[in-house]
Amino acid sequence: MSRAESLYHRGVVTVLLLILLLPLAATLVYAFSTQWGSTVLPEGLTVKWMAQLWRDPRFLTALWHSLLICFGALALAVLLVLPLMFVIAYYFPQLDALMNILILLPFAVPPVVSSVGLLQLYSDGPVAITGTPWILIGCYFTIALPFIYRAITNNMQAIHLRDLMDAAQLLGASTWRAALLVVLPNLRKGCMIAVLLSFSFLIGEFVFANLLVGNRFETLQVYLYNSRNGSGHFTSALVISYFFVVLLLTLVANTVNKGKE
Repeated sequence: MSRAESLYHRGVVTVLLLILLLPLAATLVYAFSTQWGSTVLPEGLTVKWMAQLWRDPRFLTALWHSLLICFGALALAVLLVLPLMFVIAYYFPQLDALMNILILLPFAVPPVVSSVGLLQLYSDGPVAITGTPWILIGCYFTIALPFIYRAITNNMQAIHLRDLMDAAQLLGASTWRAALLVVLPNLRKGCMIAVLLSFSFLIGEFVFANLLVGNRFETLQVYLYNSRNGSGHFTSALVISYFFVVLLLTLVANTVNKGKE
């Protein structure tokens, strides 16, 4: 690659990064500004809005609710799907094409339509869980399935699962011992990518959370929706806090993952 081509590629990437970061930077400045209206730059800076947000027990409860539901759904998805994926990849690879179709079904039905159907199914009867976190965990489980399945499947293909299992069995390991002690550690990166990708999507989900539980188990996005008529500075502080919570969890997960390598 010539010097001119290198500079061109770097310039394109820099412009794209600026386009992506500019709205976030403007929101960050607005969250710490006293007033920003008639001038190009804010008239002053303050931590009032951020302090008000993090002292609000309702916000802290909504954040805890969101984290609880997201991690609950992701833990359920990994624990149930990972053994199933191993069985399909090792014993029934011919079913992979069918699974690729099935895992896309949650995206085939619009969230509003799914919510109405779930409300009719679980509003009464023996499983009346509408308005509880359990219905959201179930919904988020189905939403996370495509991300988890695709990421871990790609990881299994990259490590040559069948060759790895055959090598472990030649050394005397049983099938499940080889799966737990040989295959599973090699799937750590794929699982981490799947969890982070799913988490970043689930914590921003609004339609299911608002229709199925609403204020009865207020999540972060429902709290943001209920605060829409308040101060714009306060809302900006909420958006920035939401972004940094996701960023912090991502950095922690990456640090833990690198520490185990």
